[in-house]
Amino acid sequence: MKAIVYETYGPPEVLHLQDVETPSPKDNEVLVRVHAASVNAADWRLMGADPFLVRFHAGLLKPTKFRILGADIAGRVEAVGRNVDRFRPGDEVFGDVFASGFGGFAEYKCARESELVLKPANLSFAEAAVVPLAAVTALHGLRDKGRIQPGQKVLINGASGGVGTFAVQLAKYFGAEVTAVCSTGKVDLARTLGADQVIDYTQEDFTKSGRQYDLILAVNGNRSIFEYKRALTPKGAYVMAGGNTGQLFQALLLGPLLTLVGKQKMGALTSTPNQKDLLFIKELLESGKIRPVIDRRYPLSEVPEAIRYLEEGHAKGKVVITLECGE
Repeated sequence: MKAIVYETYGPPEVLHLQDVETPSPKDNEVLVRVHAASVNAADWRLMGADPFLVRFHAGLLKPTKFRILGADIAGRVEAVGRNVDRFRPGDEVFGDVFASGFGGFAEYKCARESELVLKPANLSFAEAAVVPLAAVTALHGLRDKGRIQPGQKVLINGASGGVGTFAVQLAKYFGAEVTAVCSTGKVDLARTLGADQVIDYTQEDFTKSGRQYDLILAVNGNRSIFEYKRALTPKGAYVMAGGNTGQLFQALLLGPLLTLVGKQKMGALTSTPNQKDLLFIKELLESGKIRPVIDRRYPLSEVPEAIRYLEEGHAKGKVVITLECGE
């Protein structure tokens, strides 16, 4: 099969299309013919070993644990292991294959049965492929870490990216009053997703407006933890779900300390994909309560260009890799 492989850390140029052996499913695995996969920040962070701590997970000097990137897939089941009872050949499925070692940027992927669910019938493979990691991350940030409640004032910083577009819709689903923060060219998108207020960060600094929020989900944006603290209500919560390395370390190191000395809760999100939450997201997709947003589509051979585009930070929603014409 064809796959995008990398053997050293670095820029997108380290990725190359290569013929590799098609995997065979283990007893608890499903072999999926991949029709579409999506690009996530996790891909370029692993590719570039950014932050450096990535090396302790993926390989200190070179990537030894993951040779093929790609966490989100959608496709058809080709074969199943003998202990698999949830799926059969021909089923259309989608899921986050992070736990089974990434591998989505390839024509075939062996995934654990527990990583997949049946694809919503009202979504194409491309639309389904952009959902798992981003939507479940948004769900965990709002519902689990943020403890979102109906009527709360919720701010999503980075509202127009992959996680952000789902976060705006999920916050509205949970009954919150949602403020979306994004750039000028993405204001209309945020409004169509249901945001009650939209702040163009090139025109207004939400941390200096005097308005305060019960919950802030930070998906992107170069803000310090102290600026977020100022924008919170006295008992508000700040959840860091994405951003640069400095923001991550602030959330991990300073967040717990600030939480201890006050009534605000501040920290970084740790999101672990699971089948139960993906099934919940699937129900919302089928009922039309949330929808995926796709910015650009690239063929498998152009994964490096797709990752480069995502790194630039200008994507409206998700970037998808298609392996089938018309998907």
